[in-house]
Amino acid sequence: MQERLPFRAIRPSKGALATSLLGKGDRGLSQATRLAPIFMLLSLLLISCGVGSIRCSSTTVHGNITDMISLLDFKQDITNDSRQALRSWHASVPLCNWEGVHCNSGRVTKLHLSEQGLLGRISPSLGNLTFLRTLDLSKNGFTDTLTNCSKLRMLDLSANLLMGEIPLAIGRLSNLREVWLSSNNLTGTIPPSLKNSSQLEDIVLTDNKLTGTIPDEMGIFPSLVYLGLAGNMLSGGIPETLYKYNQSSLQYLYLYSNMLGKTLPLNFGDTFPDLKHLCLDNNNFEGHLPASLGNISRLRLLNFSSNNFIGQVPGSFGNLARLQYLILQRNNFWGFIPIELGDLKQLTHLDLSDNNLQGGVP
Repeated sequence: MQERLPFRAIRPSKGALATSLLGKGDRGLSQATRLAPIFMLLSLLLISCGVGSIRCSSTTVHGNITDMISLLDFKQDITNDSRQALRSWHASVPLCNWEGVHCNSGRVTKLHLSEQGLLGRISPSLGNLTFLRTLDLSKNGFTDTLTNCSKLRMLDLSANLLMGEIPLAIGRLSNLREVWLSSNNLTGTIPPSLKNSSQLEDIVLTDNKLTGTIPDEMGIFPSLVYLGLAGNMLSGGIPETLYKYNQSSLQYLYLYSNMLGKTLPLNFGDTFPDLKHLCLDNNNFEGHLPASLGNISRLRLLNFSSNNFIGQVPGSFGNLARLQYLILQRNNFWGFIPIELGDLKQLTHLDLSDNNLQGGVP
């Protein structure tokens, strides 16, 4: 993530976005040029369940042994393990005692190898871990990636060296709750097939090179809490589905540092009852701010800086009793600063610089 203002608050404890409000995963590892050829993201294992040796059924023939073989295959494809993170991965040590391996009833349910300095490709054999629910390989140097197991709930591959497009077949991961692919080099568009993962709560594609528009499908997830599409090259407007329907679960909306534009509709603030963070900064939005923004009663952070907004700052902002950060600098606002802002008892950061405002701060 590019360096940003110190008030950049994000949802904690998730991959590359969690370690710092300003930091960004290292994507400059020189070994990348010597790795195996880059395949399309997720293409290795996003194939029909049951093809060849890849199994996604609820049971496997060899159980614990199959899990061990799958992980040893994964280890074999690691080209650099300088920290010896996988030194315990051998047959003389019980599988469930291996570093980063978590089990339930003897079967591997979670693989957590974040920040281990691992380089190489992600072996397709991980598809044989039929009880795997959580896969966290964030902040390493992986290139290829997976997965086809339909029971996977959390996929975190943020801050790696992933390249290519996100394939349409990602929609086969129908039980996903969280997908974190931030701080990579992903290109192409956001696949509409994500809608097939209807239980998604977190969609985090921040800091990639994605282009095109935000698909309408981004607004139809009934349990969506976190939508992070910032730091890409997305264009167009905000899809109507994001403000047409009641987004009662959405709490974090990060669309900053793209090429998004157009005006915000009058009812934009009427459908986000639980929204806490709203960041549209560093885009090309224009027109007047809708008074309905004052209806987002739980809002704590609002950042609309570096856009082309005009007109007066809405007095309805005085209704945002929980607001802590109001950042509107580098726009084209005019008139007097609303006296209603003086009612914001929780406000700690107010930036209205580089506008055409008059009068003092209430």
